[in-house]
Amino acid sequence: MYKKKFLSFQTEVKQLLHLMINSLYSNREIFIRELISNAVDACDKLHYNALNNDALYEGDQNLFIEIEVNNKNNILVIRDNGIGMTKEEVISNLGTIAKSGTADFLAKLSEQQKKDAKLIGQFGVGFYSAFIVSSEVTVRTRLAGTKFKNGTQWYSKGEGEFSIEPLMLNKHGTEIILKLKNNAKEFSEEYKIKEIIKKYSDHINIPVKMITVQNSKIKDKYGKNLPTWLSVNEANALWKKNKNEISDDEYKNFYKHITNDYMEPLTWSHNKVEGNLEYTSLLYLPSRAPIDIYQKEGIRGLKLYVQRIFIMDNIDQFLPIYLRFIKGVIDSNDLSINVSREILQKNPQVEKIKSALTKRVLDMFNKLAKDEKNYQKFFDQFGSILKEGLSEDYVNHANIASLLRFYTTYNDKHIQNQTLDNYISRMKEGQHKIYYVVSDSFKSACNSPHIEIFRKKGIEVLLLVDRIDEWVMMNHLTEFKNKKFSDISKGDLDLGNIEDDKEKKNLIEHTKSKENLISRIKKVLGDRVADVRFTHRLVDSPACIVISEKDMGFQMRRIMEAANQILPNTKPIFEINPQHLIIIKLEKNIDQKFNDLIEVLFNQAILAKGGTLEDPVNYIKRINNLLLNDSI
Repeated sequence: MYKKKFLSFQTEVKQLLHLMINSLYSNREIFIRELISNAVDACDKLHYNALNNDALYEGDQNLFIEIEVNNKNNILVIRDNGIGMTKEEVISNLGTIAKSGTADFLAKLSEQQKKDAKLIGQFGVGFYSAFIVSSEVTVRTRLAGTKFKNGTQWYSKGEGEFSIEPLMLNKHGTEIILKLKNNAKEFSEEYKIKEIIKKYSDHINIPVKMITVQNSKIKDKYGKNLPTWLSVNEANALWKKNKNEISDDEYKNFYKHITNDYMEPLTWSHNKVEGNLEYTSLLYLPSRAPIDIYQKEGIRGLKLYVQRIFIMDNIDQFLPIYLRFIKGVIDSNDLSINVSREILQKNPQVEKIKSALTKRVLDMFNKLAKDEKNYQKFFDQFGSILKEGLSEDYVNHANIASLLRFYTTYNDKHIQNQTLDNYISRMKEGQHKIYYVVSDSFKSACNSPHIEIFRKKGIEVLLLVDRIDEWVMMNHLTEFKNKKFSDISKGDLDLGNIEDDKEKKNLIEHTKSKENLISRIKKVLGDRVADVRFTHRLVDSPACIVISEKDMGFQMRRIMEAANQILPNTKPIFEINPQHLIIIKLEKNIDQKFNDLIEVLFNQAILAKGGTLEDPVNYIKRINNLLLNDSI
């Protein structure tokens, strides 16, 4: 038997407790929801583990959560008869933060954000919310199926350390005792706790009980009511109820319960399927992306129940990876209660459910799209992730493409709110392609020299700035409704039937009459370019570079190189505008300044395309020399 020990919190926990104690939560009552949610998880885990070992119940299969208040001593107690914890689990779960997302979150908060931040429950640290209202927290727990002497007591004032000591406990489960602060006495009032439970935890599938005298059906020999435990919540699985009987507030509160997200969901879909497969799904679309949305090890997936018995958390087999932000519950009547993650991966029933749920989610997006304001919120948060579906989901490819939103030159607004159908409806007569340009930012895309001719002719161009865009367009979105896509910074300029014959003729004449200028430029640039040629795609810019149709753009090359991919060297084509004053004056220049100007124009074209310079210092020197000398 070990003796009482004093241990220090992990650094991230200390930071978190500091934020908690300084009112990180704007709505203090949420701590009850967090602690009840943890208790529900403990009961669910016991239920699942007991499927193969009935002895874990220790003679009592009625799982519950109990809450006691003592307004005289300012005490609040929350206990459950769930799975409980070992000493090691207590130290690990209550002394450290295992989730990297929490540390990332803390690191990113500015001082002002730390003051204004609201809930942190979504980061999986709900237990620490107890310190918002408590000056002291005591946890007593014992793992189900272990001996009475294996209990553990954890105690802390939230000041950087905690104590841990052995304890004899007759019952398995966990009991949390909160010594409330003077400014939190309201949470020792029975009516207040009942109000909060009804608000946040009414439809969890475990009864939450409180001691009552007034409504007790048990009486003493004198006919007086005796204290008894009565359920405060409905304790009925929300997803099993008829959706016509569920209010929007109940749906929203249930979402907060299963996700620990303080923000309301944007929308949800509740459906019961009967027939060859029988299951119920309740799927939610969050209003913002979690900070670990791009991490492979990030928490994702649904809660799985089989005939209302909780089986597993974070099951990602029922939705494709590009829908990893969807939260919710699936309850199947067909799967075995002994199902494992490995079995799920090979189960044909799961594949059928996955296909149906995927269509259900996309249908949810389509319905949301009728509400432009909320759909914009969705796409701003999850649009780049939705694009991944173009490579993963061939069956729903067209549907996904129609759900995408884009920046375009139609309005030059910094908001992705234009659909491909919008674009097609505005196409010029004789236009056969959907034109786009890829860039690192919205501003650089708007000002790209490659779109100058398109602006002049009133042809709309999609402005693609997400890191994933070029990869998607090259490999997975080559056409939409029989209209092919064309990257205007690649290959020859192709305006279809909108091409101006006069401009073509002038270009040919310039090329013939100024072959000497082209030769001189080629001599300066050497083997750094595949070709030098005149172009009529430029209006205001003197030069630009283009690459071949099959070559990667600069943005895609950077992504691949960052992943340590070895890529073949490619040479761009240097195009010059024969109508530009700089190019006209260049012909008359025969000294060193000609070489400097060509180098500057070439480097400028690389920068405008989103590339990086091999020798930026030399580029700056050339610019400075030209500024010191007379004009061309």
